[in-house]
Amino acid sequence: MPKEAFASESHAHACGCLPARDGWLMLAAEMAGLADDGRRARIATYTIGGGSRSITAARDFTVATLHRWGAAERISDIAVVVSELLTNALRHALPACGDTRLRRRIRLGLVQLGPCVLCAVSDPSTTAPVPQTPGSLAESGRGLQIVCALSDQWGYTTSGQAGKVVWAVLGQRADRGATHHPSFGIIGRPA
Repeated sequence: MPKEAFASESHAHACGCLPARDGWLMLAAEMAGLADDGRRARIATYTIGGGSRSITAARDFTVATLHRWGAAERISDIAVVVSELLTNALRHALPACGDTRLRRRIRLGLVQLGPCVLCAVSDPSTTAPVPQTPGSLAESGRGLQIVCALSDQWGYTTSGQAGKVVWAVLGQRADRGATHHPSFGIIGRPA
């Protein structure tokens, strides 16, 4: 694990009992409708730096965590969603002047509650994520479309002066239901 990274794992009840330092993650869980049912949640967090290997290290952390939790059914989809969310956070949280140091840390949170896994990324930017419609030859701009296609629902919330949290929920493949687009609410997934 790179020295600029920090990882932690804990267990908590999803009904508001996340450690105070993980309040941003509880906010994402509430927005995703995963809180307040009293089930025991598994929680893992990872703080990344701005280095070029940050996303790879976070993806490796995600895969290892899901294997430890026995939640490997959607591991490939979850790893891609984590990569896309972190790529967006790194791209939009860096200062515009070309300084590659982060103003505040970007954090990845994973919460397993029953068959669902919540992936959440907190970054210092307050700019809302908006899916783009890139040209057919564009090399970027499809990240949120990929998140939307692979997740059961996704969204974001601002967390006061701490920026925003973008989250996605992935359940078992048979449970795939609706997609959440922040501008349009819950959107049904085509059959």
